[in-house]
Amino acid sequence: MMIGLLRRRTRRSIAIAATALTASLALTACGGSSSADSGNGKLKVVASFYPMEFLARQIGQEHVAVTDLTAAGVEPHDLELTAKQVGTVQKADAILYLKGLQPTVDQAVAQSSGKHKIDATAASPLVDHHLDEGAEEPGSGHKHEGPAGDPHIWLDPTRYAAIARSVGDEFAKADPTHAEDYRRNTDELVTKLTALDQEFQDGLKSTGTRTFVTSHAAFGYLADHYGLTQVAINGVDPESEPTPARLAAVQKAAKDNGVTTIFFETLVSPKLADTVAKDLGLKTAVLDPLEGVKDPAKDDYLTVMKQNLANLRTALGATAGQTAPAATPTPDATTPAATS
Repeated sequence: MMIGLLRRRTRRSIAIAATALTASLALTACGGSSSADSGNGKLKVVASFYPMEFLARQIGQEHVAVTDLTAAGVEPHDLELTAKQVGTVQKADAILYLKGLQPTVDQAVAQSSGKHKIDATAASPLVDHHLDEGAEEPGSGHKHEGPAGDPHIWLDPTRYAAIARSVGDEFAKADPTHAEDYRRNTDELVTKLTALDQEFQDGLKSTGTRTFVTSHAAFGYLADHYGLTQVAINGVDPESEPTPARLAAVQKAAKDNGVTTIFFETLVSPKLADTVAKDLGLKTAVLDPLEGVKDPAKDDYLTVMKQNLANLRTALGATAGQTAPAATPTPDATTPAATS
């Protein structure tokens, strides 16, 4: 277990060093970022991973050309940029990223001379949810290399709306010609996020239990905002391995709080969640952290979040007569993956 973690960290350290060198070369070759009216006339926007890409496309719409550094269906935590991607960052008019989540992105952004670097944590500061408790063997001497706090701020719709506002403001500064469009698009998105927040408030108002168990500690902000308790098998790194003590604590919490379901996510193997569920005689289902979307043509942030709400309601035993989510997921939306 520890050997695997050390290898991942070694690869990441090498990748960061290589990215820094490549970024310096790319910056020298490319000069500064290009202006909004160059090329095809659209604002060139780089997004570090899906939640940032969704904001860029919703707010920029026809006025932006968006590049997502993390391919669809790829887990973003260990992203390693190619030389071409580093060059793309250097030439961007605006960069959307979450500082600390993807170290190689941070390196490329630091090397960029662009004026419009939009760090999501500036609009919604991170909170420490103790994501790595139990994720390392005692006395190992290793600390997780990542942000100083829980990075999953987009899973609270109200925090995500605050980030959207900052993106809209910065797009307006980068491309004043279309400033009113950016502001209007931002207002429309914030209205949708406000409605989504109300659906969660109504849908989770009365439940049989307020505790849920997930394989990856991604839902701390969601739990805090809606009065739930997240019990995570793993910390912020979804590929780490929990200690025996952590597994025992998870099993006890599940039994003590009437948990019926162990949640797993879409971009990481469900093997660990399956094992814990089998040991406890429980079901499994998907709770998607939205770090990436496998098929953006079918799903987006809003449809997946609505499906998360439906799956949470089922797992938590929401009152049958309680108000259900206003929008029923379409046939193309992510479907529950419950198994016995």
